[in-house]
Amino acid sequence: MVRSWVSALILLVTPLAYAAGVASPAGDWRTFDDHTGQETGMVHIDDTGGIVTGRVVSTTDPAKASLVCDKCDDDRRGKKLIGLEIIRGMRPDADGWSEGRVLDPETGGIYRGKLHLEDNGRKLVLRGYLGISLFGRSQTWLRASP
Repeated sequence: MVRSWVSALILLVTPLAYAAGVASPAGDWRTFDDHTGQETGMVHIDDTGGIVTGRVVSTTDPAKASLVCDKCDDDRRGKKLIGLEIIRGMRPDADGWSEGRVLDPETGGIYRGKLHLEDNGRKLVLRGYLGISLFGRSQTWLRASP
């Protein structure tokens, strides 16, 4: 009887201990242009109860700071780039976070998304895709502060 209680306790505590050890993507991330590799700005990621969201907080191009998402076709239409939520609803999974949506503010396109951390949490790989992950594009962002 005691052995079964101990086994049950171990089964309950092990996932919690694993989850506590997984690094969070929360914080500020430097973003880069896919084609030039030049830094484009900063995105702040929040992790609230395991649900990950991300907003643009700055751009390296002052002319873009006043732009609005005129190509967006959802509630973000007409919203300024700075403060625009570009990552929504990412949930933890075995490899990182998935089941969310990613907005490309330049095109207004909304894609399925997933992300994971690399290099001890110093790099974030964000993938946006249509249908299956094979048909998509990834970006690697760098953590702005440790």
